[in-house]
Formats: sequence, C-alpha cells, structure tokens
Amino acid sequence: MSFEYQNLPIDFDDEGKPFLTDAAEFTIDPTERRSLDDIVPNGTGELTDEDAAEAELEREPDQRESELYDINIDPVTRVAGALAFHAKVDLANRQVLEGHSQATLFRGYEIILEGRDPRDAIDLSSRACGVCGAVHSIVSSMALEMAFPVEPPPLGVWARNMGQAAAFLYDHALHLFLLAGPDYSAAMLKKTNPDLYEEAKNTSAPHEDIHGYETVGDIMDALNPLEGELYLEALQQTRDARQMASLMLGKYPHPSTIAPGGVTTTLSRTSFQQFYTRLDDFFEYAKRVPFIWDDVLDFMLEAQEGFEHVGERPMTMIGTGIWDDPEVYNARYEDADEWGVARLSTPGVIVDGELVTTNLTEVDMGIEEFVDHSFYEDWTEGDQRFDETPTGGPLSPYHMWNKETTPKPEGKSWREKYTWGTAPRWDRTPMETGPHSRHWLTALAEEVENPFIEPTGDGLNLHVPEASTPEKTLRWDIPDRLNAAERLRAKAYHLAYCALVCYTGFIESLELLKSGKTDVHTPFSLPKKGVQRGVGFWEAGRGYLTHHIVIEDGVIDNYQILTPSTWMASPTDPFGNPGPYEEAARNTPLLEDFTDQSDFSGIDILRSIRSFDPCMPCTVHLHTDDRADVITEDVTACGCSFTEGDRPAEEAIRDIIESGEGTEAGAD
Repeated sequence: MSFEYQNLPIDFDDEGKPFLTDAAEFTIDPTERRSLDDIVPNGTGELTDEDAAEAELEREPDQRESELYDINIDPVTRVAGALAFHAKVDLANRQVLEGHSQATLFRGYEIILEGRDPRDAIDLSSRACGVCGAVHSIVSSMALEMAFPVEPPPLGVWARNMGQAAAFLYDHALHLFLLAGPDYSAAMLKKTNPDLYEEAKNTSAPHEDIHGYETVGDIMDALNPLEGELYLEALQQTRDARQMASLMLGKYPHPSTIAPGGVTTTLSRTSFQQFYTRLDDFFEYAKRVPFIWDDVLDFMLEAQEGFEHVGERPMTMIGTGIWDDPEVYNARYEDADEWGVARLSTPGVIVDGELVTTNLTEVDMGIEEFVDHSFYEDWTEGDQRFDETPTGGPLSPYHMWNKETTPKPEGKSWREKYTWGTAPRWDRTPMETGPHSRHWLTALAEEVENPFIEPTGDGLNLHVPEASTPEKTLRWDIPDRLNAAERLRAKAYHLAYCALVCYTGFIESLELLKSGKTDVHTPFSLPKKGVQRGVGFWEAGRGYLTHHIVIEDGVIDNYQILTPSTWMASPTDPFGNPGPYEEAARNTPLLEDFTDQSDFSGIDILRSIRSFDPCMPCTVHLHTDDRADVITEDVTACGCSFTEGDRPAEEAIRDIIESGEGTEAGAD
C-alpha cells in the first residue's frame, strides 16, 4: 500500500513502517506531537539532531513498560448502540498516544433495501436508529421526492419541520443531562477529581439568579444520575418533546405517516394548540439550560488546567442544513443551492474556522467514502457508474451514488481493518457535525432571516418569547477553539434554537389553516422505467445526514445512508488522517487524579468522545418471562451473545421455546 503525503510518495515496508520511495527531503513540523513511526529520515539515511533528541524522549516511556497501557473501552457506555474505543496511553506523561474508534456491529440496511420498492425505504431505513427514527424516514422521503419528482404542500413541510425540531428537543435534553451530564456530576468528580469538586462547592454560580443553584457544586449535585434534580427534570422534558413530535408525525419513533410529498398526519387547530402548550414549557427550560452549562463549563475551563484541550480538534465542520422554507423548497437537485440556503439552519462546510461554501451541490460533490480500515470491499475496481451529478458536476468513484456495500470482515488490526464504520471525507478532510456546526455555519453565513433567530457573523442572537417569564435574548458566540466544552455549550443553546423553529412553524401553520391551505400531502406516482437518482439532504440531532438512492425500472438499485456518527466515528483514512473521535482523543490530556493503572478511569477520554453524542447501531433483546435471561443480537448481522455463559443465541432461543416460556421483543 502506498499514498502521497504533502506531494511526496510514501510506502510501507514488511513491518508496516513508513518510508519515502525516493530521496526527496521530508520534514515534519517539530511542534507537532509524533510517535517514533512518524520520524522519517530526511534523505541522508540518518536522523537529524532534533529528531534524534525527540526519538530519545519517545523511547523513554517505552523503556518503562509499566507506564504504557492499552486501554480498551468496550462498550463506551451512555451512547446509543455499540461503540468501542482503543487507546494507548502514557500515564507518566498523561498523554494519549493512539486512539482507534470501532463500530462493532454491522447494520446492512443498504443491502436489505436493494431490489425493493422505493417506498419501502422510508419505513426500513428509519430502523437504522431507535433514538432518531423519524429523521431517517424524512430524509428517505426527500430522496424519493427528488427521484420521482414530487413537491410537498406548505403545511406538510411545516409538519416535518416542527416534528423534527421537537425530536431535537428530546435528543438534546437527553444527551445534556442523561448521557454526557453524569461526566460532570458530583458522583463522577468525587471519584476522578475530588479536589476539583471541593473547589466547585465553594465557587459561586454566576447565573444563580437564572437557574437557582447557589454554587457550581450544587449544579454538579443536580447532575447526579438517577437522583439529581436536573437528571430527573430532563426525563420529563424528553417525554414532553416526544409528545410534541408525535402530534406532528403521528407517533415517535418510526412514524408511519412520512411519505414522498409530505406527511399523512391528520392536523387541526387542536393539534397545534396541544403542541404549543408543551412548547411554552420548553421556552422556560431553554432560558435556563444554557446558563447551567455556562457555569459548569466555565468553571472547568478556569479551575482545571488543560481542560480546554479535552476533545480538541481542528475547526472542520460540515452540515446539510435543515428546516425548509416551503415557499422555496421543491426537492429538485438543480435548485438545491437555492432551497438549501433558504433553510432555517444554513448548510455548508467550514475548514480551519473559515466558511468555504453554503451550496448543497458543492457539499454533495466534495464527499467521498473510504473503506481502507473498514470491514468492506473496495468497489472502485470496476467501471464508475456515475461520472456527474444531475447538474453536470464531477463525481468521485468514492461518492455515494457510486458506492457499493460489500461486507468483508477480515484483517482486524490497527494497521489493517478494525471497524464497521467507514471514513467519509469532504475534499479528503475529516469533518465533524452537530448542533455546534449548525450554529457555526448559520452564524458565519448570515443567510437566515427570522424574527427569532438572528445570525451576526460572529454568533447568534436567539430571541426566546415570553412564557411564564419575560422574553429573553440568548447570545451564543463562535468560540476560538473546538473542544468537548464547546460542543456541549452549543447543544445547550441549541435547545432554544429548536424551540424557536417550532414557534416559527406554529405561527406559519396557523396562517395556513386560516387561509384554508390544509393539505399536508401531494399525490405522486412511482416511475416504472429508466434510471432515477435522488438524495435527501437533512440533519439528525447529531448533524449531517444524507440518503442517496438509485432507482432502476421501478426498484431500488442502490441505497446509501451517510449518518453524522459515520463522519465522526470514522477510522483513519487512506491518507493517514484519523477520524474525529480518534483525533479528539489523541489531543486529550489525562487530567483525572490517579496513582497507577488500577485507579485510572479514562474519564477525560470518555468526556472527549461523549461530547460528540455518539449514536451507533441499535440491537434487539429477547427476554424470557422472568427476565432472567437476555439474548442480544444485531438486527442485521449474525453475531449473537447470551448473558448466561457463551451459548449460541440459537441454542438459547430453542431452549426457551422448548420450555414453553413466552418471549417479548423490544428495541434498545
């Protein structure tokens, strides 16, 4: 295997060591942290004095074997689905030397959908996630709208917008207080950083007048899992948000009302009144939550030296935007740049903190997906099916319209293949995505025109209306670095953003009802002949989401799903660039209190990873009547495990059936 780095040809010897294939000078920025494998002779056959000195520094921990450890976190808890993470850490120098992200289950939805009626994709693809099933239904219907084509009516667009924004209210409250929140709770800090917790107890909370907590330590107490006030409050808020989503989409998750051309939900004034009753409560919640997290995160940044580097990585972000303007959206690829930039969250790409594009077609053309370290076969040996986009733009053979999903689970080493995740890249650059990228893109682009959401070029003003307390303007500023703290901070402010999208939709929908524009769906016909292409551009709670479809003679010929966690949990690409989880973990200092490996928890690595809000494939569980046995099986693969010993799942199921015990199934 060989590739080019900085225009220099690189190859590997039999032991996997990199070397130059010619004598060209090859230098590495001495300010970059690197391992021995990165120190390459500069053409003379000998190390420079500088490199030799660094080599000695790197060798020192190797000579103290007790200081280097492989940390295998499997599974990473408090995430949706199955994620494992491997890290090599130097405990003496408190550094993460290596990081590898592993998606440990195979989904296979792209294979399941081949040869099916295109309309099946809406219901089947929604099962890709048990947390955010509606978003896959919506983006799938949008891909079909482009392929057919069909354009939804305004009220159908707003129902989609409002249902998805409400689902985000659920998703973000869940992550902030039930998944990531415990990492900053008193229960956690007492174990990992007891002195820091004691300092928090004696530090006044700057925004006590807004959220009611006297000290930062009081907030940390309220974040305690299962019993903390904020934890328990979030459970109720997630319940209300799911009810809001269900009012617009019929049920949640996996609504059966999503269709090309809109929705089939029965909507009335009563539906919107019930929606607003719950939204009114969310206005109050959204006015408090950002200040809770401001106080916690600002304390951590000030009191814990090095915390600003936890989860840090370059400011490279991508998003498709979300929440369409029904006056502009028509589902056509040739008009995607216009209806994309008209969205209430602006699409685009940011590289090194600079806005590169807001055009959906440029976002689409720049994407490639690589499988060099993934359990799949490369599909580019044969003829490339599509050389161009529908508007004539160039397409890479690694683009989703050309991709083929062929599992090949072999290799299983960090230098070979180690994950079911792929490595999507934009312009061959790793990207991350999420509420922070939505804020960042919208703020920089200054395209959104909305009375409640005001981008200013350097941030956002979010004007939350009066509810039980007066109206309040929240201010989110573009930070000067991208790290775990700023991902969580943006998510806290994004609650208000999503509530304001709901409020905009509520006002617009009432106007449509007043004027008699009550249609929520446009009839469509399924093409029976020829080849049609479509792509749904949308966003999940965690960011960028696309479904690319190719229809041939009325059936699905190819279907490709690219999710936000595929971007962020990606392995190292063929050019040596680690995925965002991997890079963020490698940049993370080890700040917890520990004396040796026995009391090292890896909390800083976990804070780094969980700040992205990972969402991995879901599993199915079968329970016996007495719940004594649990069988866990991947929905689409064959690997199974049984909690009582190592028996195959088929044997366990057969015993259950033969014993006459009933079963019940549920999704996790």
